Amino acid sequence: MGHAVSGSDRGTTERVLTLLGLLQQRRAWTGHELADRLGVTPRTVRRDVDRLRMLGYPVHASHGVGGGYQLGPGQDLPPLLLDDDEVIATAISLLAGAGGAVIGAGDAALRALTKLDQVLPVRLRPKIRALSGAVETFGSAWAPVDSDVLMTLARARHDEVEVGFGYPSSAASEQRRVEPYRLVALGRRWYLFAYDLDRADWRSFRVDRMTDVTARTWRFKPRPAPDAAAYVQESVANRVYQHQARFLVHAPAETVRAQIPPAAAVVEPRGSGSCEVRSGADNLDFVLMHVVLLGHGFEVLDPAELGQRCRVLAARLVSAAGDQVVERAE
Repeated sequence: MGHAVSGSDRGTTERVLTLLGLLQQRRAWTGHELADRLGVTPRTVRRDVDRLRMLGYPVHASHGVGGGYQLGPGQDLPPLLLDDDEVIATAISLLAGAGGAVIGAGDAALRALTKLDQVLPVRLRPKIRALSGAVETFGSAWAPVDSDVLMTLARARHDEVEVGFGYPSSAASEQRRVEPYRLVALGRRWYLFAYDLDRADWRSFRVDRMTDVTARTWRFKPRPAPDAAAYVQESVANRVYQHQARFLVHAPAETVRAQIPPAAAVVEPRGSGSCEVRSGADNLDFVLMHVVLLGHGFEVLDPAELGQRCRVLAARLVSAAGDQVVERAE
């Protein structure tokens, strides 16, 4: 049989939570101030402070003139009590971070937003949705993503349940059923890395292109998966294009990575002073010019026809120079 919570226990719990809220509002309180606010004696305040300490809250006490209680930093972050305005401000800030407004914070912000969403009061959701749609970050070029879609995918991944959604194909929108494994931020867009149940293979999907995203009730057992970030980068940089090209660039991988956006190419080291660059394009001249403009020596690895494009491009450049004398750079 379950243990019934008495009215006395419930009153103590509510009072301790109220005490915690007061300690989080102001840096320091005297015992008498807290007693007056709570309608109890200073002795009861001391007992409630001990209860908070047992729960992991570092409440410091000082004696004498000017003494009192103060909530200090601890080794771990205990739960916080937030009022409605603070919850809304926190959710909007996390949405901005998840959308890329805060560099490097996307994944952590999304995890925190998932936790907040699980306990978010229903009455606050419309206000958060309205405010998030009205907030833009100066200089941000991230593709707009519906916060509800992002949260649905994050929850489904956490709960290990299937997701269904519409996704555009070459002809029309298709219904997809997937097991969501990871949300990946790349090239100012969010991607879902998932196992496509109808195609029996791994796929990546742009979140901003999804429609009618619904978490299903069918749970799945996680299967061995490739590296999500590497798969998404490879997909974006290569698989979606008509042509795939490989180059051996005579420069360190770290140097080349700093010159190429992650969504544009995959860069892997080949020794200490060289790297392999893999990229895709619908026009081979386009990807060739990008490698030329890196400013490093390079060799074409694949495809064979790209070597011929190099010769054609070189002839055009020589012809464009005309009779001007080109001095060899030292």
